[in-house]
Amino acid sequence: MSATAAERFALEQLPVRAWKNGGGSTREIAAHPSGAGIADFDWRVSLAEVAQDGPFSAFPGVDRQILLWRGAGLRLRDGASIDHDLDRPGQPFAFDGEAPVSATLLGGPTWDLNVMTRRGRWRAEVLTLRVAGRVEPADAVLLLCGAGVWRLEGDAVPLGADTGGVWRSACGPLAVEPVDGAGAWLVVVRLCHDRRP
Repeated sequence: MSATAAERFALEQLPVRAWKNGGGSTREIAAHPSGAGIADFDWRVSLAEVAQDGPFSAFPGVDRQILLWRGAGLRLRDGASIDHDLDRPGQPFAFDGEAPVSATLLGGPTWDLNVMTRRGRWRAEVLTLRVAGRVEPADAVLLLCGAGVWRLEGDAVPLGADTGGVWRSACGPLAVEPVDGAGAWLVVVRLCHDRRP
């Protein structure tokens, strides 16, 4: 993986759009194929602001993973199998996009990272690194720094908080490490074609 091939981004520079159901706002970080809309993406990574209680948008045929980015968090419920407190930054929670999930704020506005993949086409692995590690090969990769400063193998420009990089094509392993250790965390999203039979 060549760090210089990444498309760099800063969250504060991404445009803000209304949710599909109008109940909040989102910043799209990356989607595939390029230019895909909310109805025809194969994968999509975005940051959402939740400022009030209410239902999530439904995405039939989509697998979702969500993690707390900033704020006190959310309680997620669907009235059946989901009853989850999303209250620890960087810990992903997976659920089906068609599930009728509603969110209740745990203490003021909250920002969460959303990773969505079209079932049967793509799948995602979402993990958070807090120490030096290695990003394994994938068909696409997104890195987003939650805190601290992270050095990427072969790149002189590190990632700071709320900045990241996207590799949109197949890429090999990449070593990453925190520059300032304590409290640093980095979200890694590995996206792969779903080749399961």
